Amino acid sequence: MKTQTCFAPMLAIANGVTNIDFYKIAFGAIENMCLRNDDNSIHVAEFTIDGALFHVHEVTQFSGTITPVNANGGTVSIGLMVDDVHAVFDKAIAAGAAMITPVTDFDYGYRQGEFTDPFGHRWIIEKKL
Repeated sequence: MKTQTCFAPMLAIANGVTNIDFYKIAFGAIENMCLRNDDNSIHVAEFTIDGALFHVHEVTQFSGTITPVNANGGTVSIGLMVDDVHAVFDKAIAAGAAMITPVTDFDYGYRQGEFTDPFGHRWIIEKKL
């Protein structure tokens, strides 16, 4: 069986994080699996948002990754295309995201709002107008 090609980001989180419900609350993400360490902290979890796959993984000494907090900001913003930008954006803020820019209609043809999630990852909630 051929594997479906997709872009599946891995979001690094600090060691010791035990609650990643933000993604479920803010985006309606479905948790496909979650492996926990002996102390109940997250090792790795797999989510989908309307079929779009992503992973959340703790930083390990072997992974070579760092969290956006440790990097003094992220190097990418995650764009999430949705039908109702305002609704998703508002849910994310209510779930603990920190607004960077409010939802705005831009002259290049997109409605976008940007925030950081509780783990420091930058998200752009957007829709093509």
